[in-house]
Amino acid sequence: MSRPTHHRAAIVGTGHRAQMFTRALAERPGHHVAALCDPSPTRMAFHNRLLTEAGEPAATQWDPGRFADLLAQEDIDEVVVTTVDSEHDRYIVPALKAGCRVVTEKPMTVDAERCARILDTVRDTGNTLTVAFNYRFNPAHEKVRSLLAEGAIGEILSVHFEWLLDVRHGADYFRRWHREKRHSGGLMVHKSSHHFDLVNWWLADRPREVFGYGRLAFYGREAGERHGLRRDYDRAHGAAPAAEDPFALDLTADDTLRALYLDAEQDDGYVRDRNVFDGPVTIEDDMAVLVRYARGATMTYHLTAYSPWEGYRVMFNGSAGRLELEVEESRWQPPRIRISSGSGALHGDTAAEHAGGARLTLRPLWRPPVDVPLAAAHEAHGGGDPRMLDALFGAGAGAAGAPTDIGAQGHPTATERDGALALAVGLAANRCFETGRPVSVGAVVPGV
Repeated sequence: MSRPTHHRAAIVGTGHRAQMFTRALAERPGHHVAALCDPSPTRMAFHNRLLTEAGEPAATQWDPGRFADLLAQEDIDEVVVTTVDSEHDRYIVPALKAGCRVVTEKPMTVDAERCARILDTVRDTGNTLTVAFNYRFNPAHEKVRSLLAEGAIGEILSVHFEWLLDVRHGADYFRRWHREKRHSGGLMVHKSSHHFDLVNWWLADRPREVFGYGRLAFYGREAGERHGLRRDYDRAHGAAPAAEDPFALDLTADDTLRALYLDAEQDDGYVRDRNVFDGPVTIEDDMAVLVRYARGATMTYHLTAYSPWEGYRVMFNGSAGRLELEVEESRWQPPRIRISSGSGALHGDTAAEHAGGARLTLRPLWRPPVDVPLAAAHEAHGGGDPRMLDALFGAGAGAAGAPTDIGAQGHPTATERDGALALAVGLAANRCFETGRPVSVGAVVPGV
């Protein structure tokens, strides 16, 4: 069945990250945001203002309990899911059954049962699910994949991946719903699925076995008191102790955060500015993981969510040399009293105020190292967001030239299987944290 030339889209979940999709669809002539779905009329009204500012008509506003009615009555054929992670399957499954093309923010979901439900629905319906792993579209990451695929270091034998979230960005996961593992799956699922998908894609291989340790070492009440960092308040807004806390978030200092969260509290009671050194926090902030891949390569992975600087180092060891990628997204963070969103800097989607640089070095055996030129950017997740949007929805009205330059590598958009494989590594790591024993990926997500 041929698809219509003008897609009627529904955006489910209208928080901070959803702005990117609302704007992207509004500026692309083949798409129309027909409906918004969220528990908060206030947040939906904010997104409708984005649409009208772009010259588009306002979308209808729907309560999540009426999602099936939304699909039927609005004649929707395209659904973008940007809700709380644990709610993704609630919208993915009925949208697939209704014949819609579905794009979901990563992670695809947060546990094995929800994952199986999604995979079964894709198989039964034959419809399309895309996971928005924007890091695949970062030009530096595409260059890494190209070099590895060309055999620049021979057979890949091992990988080390160190990820550092600084005390601005990392702390933000401990202020909001992500701090409860039942909602987010923890950082191993919500954040690290980015990186696990990247390594799966870089290696063109499947993870088989996982082992690791994780703990709450910096955030939370106990660690905050142990390190002398805790102030006595539940949430920052209206709390005098928060005024001197560099970890506090001031929702009134940023118009977008105020509109999306503070003004919307009356709708659903969601509090966006919790104390990072107070409870409940059920996720880890320091994680060390070892992954074995089907063809024998291993990956050591470490995530720190409380670093003075933000960025990552990835090192590939091969039979013919070594490839090293280092990216400094922020070199340091100054102490700020009641920091604001920095127009998105909390989420890593704008240029960092103290951005460093990116370096890719090829070190062949018996020859001098080579500095590989990079087209790197700090804004929009290393330039990945706009290129992903072009690949998903076509070039925007102001875009010039081809939407991506991936050439012979093929289209890097992630499927539901890619989403399941990335999820499986995170879920296996979480189980290791609980049991202290290695876990087979197939044991946590059968069939991947």
